[in-house]
Order: sequence, then structure tokens, then C-alpha cells
Amino acid sequence: MPEARRRLATDRFLLLGVELPEAEGPAEGPARGPAEEPVVRQLGLDDEDLEWFGRPGGSPRAEFLGDTAGFVVPVVRAGQVHQVHALASETFLVVVHWGRRAGLAGDIRALVRRERPRDAVAALFLLLQEALSTFRRAAVQALLQVEELEDDMFEARRPEQIYRLSQLRRHSAVLHHALLPYLQGVDEVITRRMLSPDFPVERQRLAQEFQRAARLVLADIESLQDATRRAFASYGSLVAGEQNGVINRLAIVSVIFLPLSFLTGFFGMNFEFLTNRLETRDEFWLLAVGLQLVAVVGSLFLLHRSRIWRRLRDDD
Repeated sequence: MPEARRRLATDRFLLLGVELPEAEGPAEGPARGPAEEPVVRQLGLDDEDLEWFGRPGGSPRAEFLGDTAGFVVPVVRAGQVHQVHALASETFLVVVHWGRRAGLAGDIRALVRRERPRDAVAALFLLLQEALSTFRRAAVQALLQVEELEDDMFEARRPEQIYRLSQLRRHSAVLHHALLPYLQGVDEVITRRMLSPDFPVERQRLAQEFQRAARLVLADIESLQDATRRAFASYGSLVAGEQNGVINRLAIVSVIFLPLSFLTGFFGMNFEFLTNRLETRDEFWLLAVGLQLVAVVGSLFLLHRSRIWRRLRDDD
């Protein structure tokens, strides 16, 4: 920290990454030891408006404080949303994260070597763009999983598919909930800065590129949400189709046995005609059994000529 503090005061362009232990992350709450100073004070950036910088927890933030801009940037790592704090001025960019998994240090170093930003503000926009890229990659990966699940459902529907779809739908909601408030806050701040006549043209171009990329990433996440809803609807349609097939089969059984039940009940009644006139075995076989055979054959013939039979045959 003493070396970083000295270089912040002397270097013309400094990119500084601060990694804090995961135990101090959002899961542990904002409590601090009594002897521990905030990160902003350890770096020599004493400003009451920057007390939030380096403190775990809190909501996404975007602020311009004179010549300094501060951001609480959400990033996606290993399927989870983490926070990265960024503080930029004309001469430095300080990035604070908790644990190695939540940081963008390696990605930012690679981007700086490749893009060679002219100043700390350009490096800040590289950081913001890379944070958006983590959301885009997470959304595209989840979208591909939803499409694979939907294809598998049409081949063989299984109960675990609906559970996996529920997880992906929850994941899309988490991404949307984490990104949307952040983009709204950043867009308001950037729009106000772009209205200022002192805002350089080059930085206006960087801001416009960020806004365009943000809209595309948000559209990807909304496409993921639509895909999960469509997959749930497809699963429900498959279940309804299977239930319709079962109902149709029950209808066929009912059509066959309903005439038989009627004949059995009719000839089981003690009418005078049945008790006095039907006395021989031939009359019994002709009326009792013959009528039932005619009813069964007629029912099967009608079913074979109807759409229900053809639909069941096509389903099989």
C-alpha cells in the first residue's frame, strides 16, 4: 500500500489492482475491524464521497466527483455475480475486487497490452466493456443450454429437464436483476457528461460504444429469458399432448365397452319379453352374444374410419 500510495501521487498513468480477501466480501457484510482503515484512505484518496469505495456489499453505482469517476461494476464469474469497484481519474485507474475468481486483473492486463489505451479513462472503458462481456458470455452459454434442453425434450421428455430449465430461468433473472440497475445508473451519468461541452470527442466515442454494447448485452439476456419461457411452454405442450393421447385411448375403450355394458344391462332385466319369449339357446346366442359382437365390430369400424384412430396411429 505505501508504494501504491506513492505512485498514485507521482505517476502520470497508473493501473492499480487491489485484491482483498474473500472473507471481507459481500457474504461477510460491511463490518470492519476498528484498526483497519478503508482502502480509499490507505491509498491517500481522502474524500468523504468515496467512503463506499473498497467496502463490500452495496448496490451498483456510477458517480462523477469532479475529476474522478467511481463505479461499482457487476461481473459474472463461474455462474455467480460478483462486484468490482473501479475508481478512475486523468492519471490512474484503481480496481478493487474480492478474491481471485471475482477479479478481472488478467483480462484487463491482456486488454491493455492489446488495445494500448491512451489514458486512465480509456482503460476504465476497457474495464466496463470487459465486465459487459462476462454477462454476454454467461447469457450466450445459458441460451445454448436452453436450446439443447428444448431439443432433448422433443426426443425424450424427462422430469429432470424441467428442473434444469428452472435453474436456467432463475439464472437469467439474476443476470437481468444485476445488470439492469447498473446500466441505468451508468447511462444517466454518461448522458449528463456527454451534454457537457468540455467532454472530449474521443471519450464521447468510447461512451457511445459502451452504451451500444450495453444495449446488445441486455438484449442477449432478454433473449435468454424469452428462450426459457418458450422452453417451458414447449414442455407444457408435450405434457398436454401426452395427456390428450391418454384421454383418446380412454375414449376408445369407452366406445368399445359402452355398447357391451348397455346390452348386458338390458338383457339382465326381468321384462316379460325376455323371460317368456327368449327360451332357447339359439335365441340367446343370437341376441345376447351376436348383438355384442356386432356392437364391437361396428365400434372398431367407426374408430378406424375416424380421425382419432389415425391420430393415435401417427403418434405411435
